[in-house]
Amino acid sequence: MPTLIFATNNQNKVNEIQSLVGSDFKIIPLKEAGIDIDIPEPHDTLQENANEKAVTIFNITNQNCFSEDTGLEIDALNGEPGVKSARYAGEGRDFQANIDKVLLHLDGIENRSAQFRTVICLLWKDEVNGLQTHYFEGTCKGHIASEMHGEKGFGYDPIFIPEGASKSFAQMSMDEKNTYSHRQKAVTQLFEFLRLK
Repeated sequence: MPTLIFATNNQNKVNEIQSLVGSDFKIIPLKEAGIDIDIPEPHDTLQENANEKAVTIFNITNQNCFSEDTGLEIDALNGEPGVKSARYAGEGRDFQANIDKVLLHLDGIENRSAQFRTVICLLWKDEVNGLQTHYFEGTCKGHIASEMHGEKGFGYDPIFIPEGASKSFAQMSMDEKNTYSHRQKAVTQLFEFLRLK
């Protein structure tokens, strides 16, 4: 089974992506690859942050790898928290505090439209083409609930209800979430590309 390093320490994301690709590939998170670093995300776009993480890990391992950056983009907040989603309420990456901040900012606002957007950066090196950089993107439109619902998932899942659904990501099984998921859409493109390699 081919292996691919995923430039993350977030086991929830690893589990979600592994569930999408099944047994076709084995996803190796940083910890399993013996890498113990917290890669900075200093840029203003998801694409630049994803590239920063992938390049950092490729330079350490010289192995094919990918990374992703995901943002929650809320229309009434001019696209916030966006690229700052993980640190919206501060550097501690406290998602309860992040959720509380979103709900506070949306208090009394009727337009609660939002979308999750994921950008994946793949660094792929082969004998024919050398090192190449590829990007894959997925979005999921929906809206922000007025309060938290459910205990599954992670991040903003308890307050995000995808378009066409009547419950939040945090109320869904992994299979249910994957039918809507922004990450699923980007990952599907990534592995369709890899299966041609």
